[in-house]
Amino acid sequence: MRRESVSSSRIKSIGYDEKNKVLEIEFFSLGIYQYIGVSLKTYQTFLTVKSKGRYFDGVINNKYLCRKTG
Repeated sequence: MRRESVSSSRIKSIGYDEKNKVLEIEFFSLGIYQYIGVSLKTYQTFLTVKSKGRYFDGVINNKYLCRKTG
C-alpha cells in the first residue's frame, strides 16, 4: 500500500485502501499497523487535521480491528 508522509511527531506516513477500507499508519517508534473498516471520510479527515496524534487517539485507536504488519 502506498503511504503519504505527514507532519506529525508520532506518525510518519498514512495510506488507505479504498476497496478494502483499510487504513495503514506507519509510526516512528511502533512500526506499521493496519486498521480495518475505516471509512474514506475518516481517512480524508485524518490527512487534513492539524494534530494527527490527537485525531488518531480520539477517532481511530481502539475503535477498529488492528493488525501489525511491519
